[in-house]
Amino acid sequence: MSIFDKLKNNVLSTAEKAVNSFRSERETFTFNGLPESLAQLQALPEADLSNPFKTAALSLCALCAYAADKQIGIEMLNWLKGPSPLSNQEISFIDDRFRDGKTYIPFSYFNGAVPDNNYSPTQPFTVTFYTNPYSDANQGYKKLFVDCGGADSPREIVLRMRGDGKWFLWEQFLLVGIREPKAADPWA
Repeated sequence: MSIFDKLKNNVLSTAEKAVNSFRSERETFTFNGLPESLAQLQALPEADLSNPFKTAALSLCALCAYAADKQIGIEMLNWLKGPSPLSNQEISFIDDRFRDGKTYIPFSYFNGAVPDNNYSPTQPFTVTFYTNPYSDANQGYKKLFVDCGGADSPREIVLRMRGDGKWFLWEQFLLVGIREPKAADPWA
């Protein structure tokens, strides 16, 4: 083996080790039905908030509830935000995103929800959150990603750990623009 071949193999081996050292964490959640009250949300096994993935999944459920009933959604989100409830600005932002009938947006993250079926997820409701190399950039925070049936790039949600080890919703970037559902497309 030539020196060049040895060097090439060494470089490839080092690159392969670097890629393999980062293993994306993934957690998938399945819900037979979505919670319609704070009590139902708190009764789910994920409600122990023991890891950021559980809190992210429940946050998505809460946004779906908000789309159906603003007050119930606010109750759920405030519980998930722990010591830092929704601000008036955050409530206004969510209201703005749901304006003009865009209540389908949070459903677009569940498996099977795409523009062609007007973001109707397959049931049971299933969603997967995952990490990337920057998920742990800030100590005590975890940035997770989730794929969307109406977008080409994943969306993110940030969770924050409290001193007791529980994870709470810090920021969500789930209610951003996505492709219109087929029913809203005048050319379909």
